[in-house]
Amino acid sequence: MVQETTGPTGETWDETLVRVFKANEIKLITYVPDKVLAPLIKRLHADDYFTVVCPAREEEAVGIVTGAYMGGLRGIVLMQTSGFATLPNALASLTVPYQIPLLMLISERGTLGDFQLGQVIVCRTMRPILNSLNIENYAIERQDDVEFIADRMIKQAYATQAAAAMILSPLLTARVKKN
Repeated sequence: MVQETTGPTGETWDETLVRVFKANEIKLITYVPDKVLAPLIKRLHADDYFTVVCPAREEEAVGIVTGAYMGGLRGIVLMQTSGFATLPNALASLTVPYQIPLLMLISERGTLGDFQLGQVIVCRTMRPILNSLNIENYAIERQDDVEFIADRMIKQAYATQAAAAMILSPLLTARVKKN
């Protein structure tokens, strides 16, 4: 039997993220569908604590979360690497200059043998773009690090009023454990 890898608490990465979001009062979830993020998205939809919105594009998700922040509600944008490619203008003209603590959770595609050239190109440019915009970013590669990294990045984003990107590495999301 194959199941997802669990950490020291017995949780999967998506269960841990749901718990961390709640602990940090992240109530608004925006996402564009993604296969890697599907387990997390399913959990978020099933939990009445969250308001879950699926806009047509990632730029819309940024606008929704930004507007919600201005109204006092905390949110996050979930996307895959290729979706990030649509965001540099919104980040450079809205979230960075106006100090919006936009949280992004990005499933990393285009690495570790990915065959889709479009994903590969965007993956190679994603971190340089984040760094050039001075947006804190960190890859989560191990289940043992999910809670610590997500919790600290969320806290830092709101304390500094700066955007932050948590990148879910395939080292985390593609691992399986056999019983």
